[in-house]
Amino acid sequence: MQLGTVIGHATATIKHPSLNGWRMVIVQPLDINNQAQGDPVIAVDKLGSAEGQQVIMNSDGQAARELVGNDKSPIRWFVIGIKD
Repeated sequence: MQLGTVIGHATATIKHPSLNGWRMVIVQPLDINNQAQGDPVIAVDKLGSAEGQQVIMNSDGQAARELVGNDKSPIRWFVIGIKD
């Protein structure tokens, strides 16, 4: 699991069929001091997080593929919670 801040959302006119209908957000991962760590990632979000909110993400690729219902999906990151 990884804490991150939503910095935007992603749209694509051409994407893997498994991602049709899924909301994708751009998340900046954070370190233990809430400082930016590494490059932003794109995560599937079914919880409706907004820009500026901190979210909890999971990078388990198998769980992400189960979430979208496709064994061949290229997705890796997905939002599992929104920090209060």
